[in-house]
Amino acid sequence: MKVHQRTLAVSTRGRELLDVTSEVARVVGESGVRTGMCTVFIRHTSASLVIQENADPAVLRDMSRWMARIAPEGPDYEHDAEGPDDMPSHLRSAVTRTSESIPVTDGRLALGTWQALYVWEHRARGHRRELVVHVAGEQT
Repeated sequence: MKVHQRTLAVSTRGRELLDVTSEVARVVGESGVRTGMCTVFIRHTSASLVIQENADPAVLRDMSRWMARIAPEGPDYEHDAEGPDDMPSHLRSAVTRTSESIPVTDGRLALGTWQALYVWEHRARGHRRELVVHVAGEQT
């Protein structure tokens, strides 16, 4: 079994869903794994990972509006050391994911036709985010 791990740095521009599929796919390619699993972990508590549709941008806009409704900014949070978006960002991260696992088939991410992997930045300002990409499997 082959195991390959690499940390990627991505820069966000503030609240957005940033498609990182191609960056992760490059790591899978350089691993040499043909059949296995790719796990991606984000090393932050105010951003998250989601696999979502990549065809219609309205999906991402609707998701962002929904998230703003369930974890709005406001004065009711005790934890606000980094500003009014601080605690809502943690809540938004808590209802999403910090890692995603994607099968590797024939040396490629086995995502569906309309799927992409996104970093979901929950903070108002842009940040540098780190993703740990771990690929394990057979090099057939």
